[in-house]
Amino acid sequence: MKYPNSLEKLMKSFEVFPGIGPKTAERLALHVATKLTKENALSLSQAIEEVIQTLKKCQICGSISDTDVCEICQDTEREAILMVVENTKDVLSFEKTGIFHGRYHVLGGLISPLSGIGPEEIHLPKLHERVVKENIKEIILALSSTVSGEMTSLYICKMFEESPISVYRIGYGLPVGADIEYADEITLRKALEGRRKI
Repeated sequence: MKYPNSLEKLMKSFEVFPGIGPKTAERLALHVATKLTKENALSLSQAIEEVIQTLKKCQICGSISDTDVCEICQDTEREAILMVVENTKDVLSFEKTGIFHGRYHVLGGLISPLSGIGPEEIHLPKLHERVVKENIKEIILALSSTVSGEMTSLYICKMFEESPISVYRIGYGLPVGADIEYADEITLRKALEGRRKI
């Protein structure tokens, strides 16, 4: 049996999500079409539209926000320590621990020559600019322990090797090859407490 075109289109839309294959996309589309009330379905579509219309990247750190400058960057009580992370999810993961009170810099990716991603494609030039402008004394690299994460960490270390700024890497409470966004709060806490100078 062939599904109606509108349902096929919805299935294809669900397939853009990470970890969603054709079978799961089919199940989700059918649930929306047959189980959700019209009000709930419209509410879902409005929520998606609102996110697309209102969310933007913070002009300072690069994290997502509904204002030009996010709450963390507006907080004048934050320490002059900069944690460098790959994405917004990593910021949220560390914020949940409640033990880091510095600022963040979201790279928006990692250096990966095989994928054609160099330092200019991620927010590395802005990192140097921020460190100088905000008088940062310490940088903590909280990047995944993958090949791309290690390559990006080494690049950042080279950027600051002639400066008096201390560059640390979070401790390896995180398993090698793991992504930060999937780590629990205790593992992240141990990783942050066990940071070491590079």
